Amino acid sequence: MRQGTDKVIRALIAGLASAVPALALAATCTQPVYLTFDTGHMGVAPLIAEVLQRQQVQVTFFAAQEKTREGDGTLGQHWAPWWRARAAEGHAFASHTWDHAYWRADLSAGQFRIRPSSGTQAGQDLVWSAKDYCDNLRHAATRLQQITGQTPLPLFRAPGGKTSPRLLAAAKQCGFAHVGWADAGFLGDELPSGAYSNAQLLKKALANIRAGDILMAHLGIWSRQDPWAPAVLEPLIVGLKARGLCFATLREHPQFRDWILQQPLKLSAQTDAQR
Repeated sequence: MRQGTDKVIRALIAGLASAVPALALAATCTQPVYLTFDTGHMGVAPLIAEVLQRQQVQVTFFAAQEKTREGDGTLGQHWAPWWRARAAEGHAFASHTWDHAYWRADLSAGQFRIRPSSGTQAGQDLVWSAKDYCDNLRHAATRLQQITGQTPLPLFRAPGGKTSPRLLAAAKQCGFAHVGWADAGFLGDELPSGAYSNAQLLKKALANIRAGDILMAHLGIWSRQDPWAPAVLEPLIVGLKARGLCFATLREHPQFRDWILQQPLKLSAQTDAQR
């Protein structure tokens, strides 16, 4: 089954690549889409980086300190060289909370029920203040700056995209604007591969994505048996280019551009990795 899927994808990428004029790829980006990646188990991260470099596509990474297949977490020392290399290539970075902390509910007195999926309190329902949440956002951003030498964007993505108006207001108060994704930009890499094959996900994305959409995938999903990346990534990029679309980071997004320019990001003095 997987061999058949791979053949379909290889045929698609071969056909689409021949349809993309070299001059069109070099032209100014006038119909951008905004490809973003959230952290994951990192098993496919090197292959994703190869595709992005080969296709000369810049993206925005939202990073949390998550468990990985090897090493000491997504933002640990093991993966630090990988992040530094992406910074040198011109990619952008932003917080995904340090503990990959899911919003569960608004509580009284301006507090929130939060459930981290990483860290020492993973799986527990916690009560956080707005300051607690902001500190967790800053922690990831500070670690990204320490690793990459690049100031992260004053943006964040809540794990699972789960938020409330009150949570968004609290985050914005401490300098972080939230970034979701377009309906068509949900690339499906976290869906079960038995029900959603790579070929199906690629076909749907190529049909539905439009200029201006924010796209979202992950640097590895534990539960998906037939990994989405990098199998779908390169034919998706080539196919969108063939439709006249191009790729930009969220630095250029019209909804966030002014906020990024005007909002100085206040980072923590230390991260756990520095202590």
